Amino acid sequence: MKESYRQTDENELVRASIAGDKLAFGEIMERYRKMVARIVKGMLGDSVYAEDIGQEVFIKLYHSLPEFRGEAKLSTYIQKIAINLTLNEIKRRKRFFSMFSQKGNSEMYEYEIADFESEEKRDASELVNKALKELDPKFRIIVAMRMLQGYSTKETAEILDLPLGTVLSRLSRAQEQLKEILKKL
Repeated sequence: MKESYRQTDENELVRASIAGDKLAFGEIMERYRKMVARIVKGMLGDSVYAEDIGQEVFIKLYHSLPEFRGEAKLSTYIQKIAINLTLNEIKRRKRFFSMFSQKGNSEMYEYEIADFESEEKRDASELVNKALKELDPKFRIIVAMRMLQGYSTKETAEILDLPLGTVLSRLSRAQEQLKEILKKL
């Protein structure tokens, strides 16, 4: 068993993890934890739910590594797990809150983009967060990946396994919806 896997390529890390090497899986977690946090927090905000989903991503990854065929990069595989689990959480929360709330979905998510010092920036951040909450999840994920996480349109399409045209049209629709939502706010 290796003492450190810092210089090891991801294919060897996957093989070692499947063989039961906890240090190898720990290295995978260390390499990709920030990426997972950006995805989950970009969609759920900085909340306990986001932390739980982040942990769930790595649990699911650990159990599904034997099925990983290596056709895509490990980071893409992990991103898909993170996105799917986050979308499932959004759907679950919508169902739960729709049973107990007459206010609708617009008040059920807590988003925080960043902790700003000035009151003006904090107010702008709150407006953007409120607007994001009102977007349909299929549009929100595109906005989160493209505008908040900085992925290219092509990368977003590959990660979400969507045609490039679909990503472009959803981004365009999301931007239009955001403009309309922000005008109302």
